[in-house]
Amino acid sequence: MKRHFYILFLLIILSNLAFSQNKIAGEPVSSSKMLHFYPNPATAVINFDVQHTSTSNRMSLLVFNFMGKKVYELRNIPSRVNISLEEFYRGIYIYQLRDKNGMPIETGKFQVVK
Repeated sequence: MKRHFYILFLLIILSNLAFSQNKIAGEPVSSSKMLHFYPNPATAVINFDVQHTSTSNRMSLLVFNFMGKKVYELRNIPSRVNISLEEFYRGIYIYQLRDKNGMPIETGKFQVVK
């Protein structure tokens, strides 16, 4: 149990580190979110709307449970992603939007209630 917590903590730290590296490297970093999701908390389905850019179709969306296990991955995401929560347990989930190189662009969390 403790190990999974450290893995999740490491994911969040790496996400923040990637954000800092982009800022240092001179790449534009937007303060506005590229990904909007609803409803939160969710029961049956969660929807992700992606603000499209010229490279957004090469991004991927990953979802991890609170233990740090990857439970969903979609590469080359469209402008709207609907994820069925039928196989998800009640709890907190972490999502990551990653660029074509696998570097985290945005990280957040949502709740599943059943």
